Amino acid sequence: MLKAKDVMSRTITTIHAGKTLFEAIELLVCKEISGMPVVDEEEKMIGIITEKDVLNFIFSGNLKNTKVEEIMTKKVVSFSPETNVDTIALSIGHNRFRRVPIVEGDKVVGIISRRDIIRTVLDIQCKI
Repeated sequence: MLKAKDVMSRTITTIHAGKTLFEAIELLVCKEISGMPVVDEEEKMIGIITEKDVLNFIFSGNLKNTKVEEIMTKKVVSFSPETNVDTIALSIGHNRFRRVPIVEGDKVVGIISRRDIIRTVLDIQCKI
């Protein structure tokens, strides 16, 4: 049985809660990701911010004054590296998530997206 640790991406982009919404959007766009964990000064995960979270603020003009912690999702579904991938896939499908963080203690050690699961389960090797 595949575990989260077998599928997760270990290269994780995070953002600190005190950063501005503009900085978060810049990371999302430049890194070509749709969401990222939010961490505190000790690198502990305290939330997640996604494109969906920022969409309402894009035209408000407050991008440089609004802090990530003000709009992040605070109740985050996460899993341990030992969680079975099928459990994660069911949660992603049921909750309509694009990604879930993989956490040990309070620290983010990986992230699993829908694409990661599909690629691994179907054993797709990109040659394009």
